[in-house]
Amino acid sequence: MTNEIKELKTFSAKIRIAAMEALEEIGAGHIGGVMSMADLMAVLYGKAMKIDPKNPRWEDRDWLVVSKGHCGPAVYAALALKGYFDVKDLKKVNQPKTFLPSHCDRNLTPGVDMTTGSLGQGMSTAIGTAWGNLYQKKDNYTYLVLGDGESQEGQVWEGALFAAQQKVHNLIAFIDYNKKQLDGYTKDVCEMGDLRQKFEDFGWYAQSIDGHDHQAILDAIENAKTNAGERPSMIVLNTEKGHGCKFAEGVLYNHHMSFTKDQVKEAVKQLEEEIKELG
Repeated sequence: MTNEIKELKTFSAKIRIAAMEALEEIGAGHIGGVMSMADLMAVLYGKAMKIDPKNPRWEDRDWLVVSKGHCGPAVYAALALKGYFDVKDLKKVNQPKTFLPSHCDRNLTPGVDMTTGSLGQGMSTAIGTAWGNLYQKKDNYTYLVLGDGESQEGQVWEGALFAAQQKVHNLIAFIDYNKKQLDGYTKDVCEMGDLRQKFEDFGWYAQSIDGHDHQAILDAIENAKTNAGERPSMIVLNTEKGHGCKFAEGVLYNHHMSFTKDQVKEAVKQLEEEIKELG
């Protein structure tokens, strides 16, 4: 294992810890999806994205649109750990008059590029952002994170057609394919079939990888930049809902959960031991 991967694994564990401890204050939250996308957040903020925590609105930055906005705590944890704001402020998540609301809000949170939460709409706003930057000849990328249940929305597929038609090649999207949505397994609610193949059929450069493998994520992003040509890119992340959180892993209904401080304490201890083993 390279030092870079060790650092990203450590960053992932710290994101999970920070997000859990933030949600601990209210004893509930969208813990399942927060945990399943933590590794992606570590790779994006730890390596892949061009950012400046001291200047969140830097015009030449890469953009991130987390369309599954209810998983904002994963974003907030990454932002805080990168220095966009004090880690101590994570205790304010979902609190009255907070700048860290339940869903991502660009008008409130330093480092959040797009207000999200109305599922499906992030596809359109991310495409608009990427297309606008392309029109202005900016040398940056827009990254988009979609949920798998969210991908049942018609707006996602309208956007997929448009982005391919307009050759929005500076857009790299991910689907957090943890196989679950609010009220059950995606296959039982609305089977999506082979998502990678679907996006390829819609004209995208599409890959499917292990969404908890940091090297695979890095390689897929590089493949997208190198091989997509004039196509937008989709990376389907095969993930586990609740991954890395002891009390959420393997639980059927873990989209939104209630939990105790003792459960958080035990889960954090396990992650801290993993960090220690990584050296």
